[in-house]
Amino acid sequence: MKEKSANSVWNNCLEIIKDNVSAQSFKTWFEPIRPVELEESVLTIQVPSQFFYEWLEEHYVALLRKTIKRELGNSARLEYRIVVENSNANVPSTVDYPNQNSGNNQNPEVGFPYFLSGNQIKNPFVIPGLKKINVDPQLNSNYNFDSLVEGDCNRLARSAGYAVAQKPGGTAFNPLVIYGGVGLGKTHLAQAIGNEVKANFPNKTVLYVSSEKFTNQFFDAVKNNSVNDFVHFYQLIDVLLVDDIQFFGNKEKTQDIFFHIFNHLHQNGKQLVLTTDRPPRDLEGMEERLLSRFKWGLSADLQVPDFETRIAILEKKMYADGIELPREVVEFVAYNINTNVRELEAALISLLAQASLNKKEVDLDLAKKIIKNFVKSISREVSIDYIQKTVCDYFTVPVDMLREKTRKRMIVQARQLSMFLAKNYTKNSLKFIGKNFG
Repeated sequence: MKEKSANSVWNNCLEIIKDNVSAQSFKTWFEPIRPVELEESVLTIQVPSQFFYEWLEEHYVALLRKTIKRELGNSARLEYRIVVENSNANVPSTVDYPNQNSGNNQNPEVGFPYFLSGNQIKNPFVIPGLKKINVDPQLNSNYNFDSLVEGDCNRLARSAGYAVAQKPGGTAFNPLVIYGGVGLGKTHLAQAIGNEVKANFPNKTVLYVSSEKFTNQFFDAVKNNSVNDFVHFYQLIDVLLVDDIQFFGNKEKTQDIFFHIFNHLHQNGKQLVLTTDRPPRDLEGMEERLLSRFKWGLSADLQVPDFETRIAILEKKMYADGIELPREVVEFVAYNINTNVRELEAALISLLAQASLNKKEVDLDLAKKIIKNFVKSISREVSIDYIQKTVCDYFTVPVDMLREKTRKRMIVQARQLSMFLAKNYTKNSLKFIGKNFG
């Protein structure tokens, strides 16, 4: 036992754990762990936060117990050492930002030092008094977790975002980088986090800002010799949500100022949420020191929603607007609009507008006319997912059963018919079709 070290024991454990969890879960929950010491049959590991420890205990305690006993014997125990979180320091700041608070998402008043000469703030380092100001969070209350439909396409990002909103700055997801293509819900998720934080922690100062607005504010600050005011304002924020950071590319001075703001917020336990249209490693024109910091937390992607999720999105939108549409119309729209959520919702709005203005009933013929404005052709190749769903609807069996190893007559017939149609009506190989059927 004495010949073993904490590092070697933990590395052996990681090799076993890696084979029993998904790659993303391993990266998120096990890579940040650091072995501290090994005393007899007790291994002590260090975890980033209390939340991290609680998550491990809730979801992976059985796996950890089994793994550590395999390495150190039946008397083996695992002990945790939790990194003490930094306290939130109140950094007084000056501010030049719109004060247009909306709804229940108001930030609390915050104090910042001022030194007045006439009506101008001259020196933020001289503190003869304290002034109270309001910071508009720039949040849209319609963007919340309730209106964000969960599916395989966004489950990791949505779950991580919700965890962040329950404990901003206190999870391993700092920063949380959300990436994905146009119209897949990056802004929705970022603002949902902000709205949830405001609901849970009314006294925290939350700010959503686009990268373009951040850059323009910085240019104005340079022009007005008020860069210190600009930096101090952003150091005031408890939860900073920055949208489309890819537009920081090749803007060296903007990146430099954001680097210092990022460092201050992160070191003081404040939460950062960033969105981008590509993974951090693929961001062009970005300084390495910034890219390395983007990798400190979690990068979660948003993918194109599958057919079932697209139907759920349409049904959620219809329910929110208090409308009903024939099932065949909903499926037709969901099948043909398969690029992103924004186009899916736009197609639904156009369909309803046409029906209302022309006083027509919403039917399949009207849907076909409207969809032509959104897609080049509605007679393109049928997907395997659509074939499986259609066949399963006919046989009234769950789609998941097609991939199960069962010889029930109804399932076998549905599976064989689905594979036959997939071979005849898609361009996929037999190998690819076989994978889709388990």
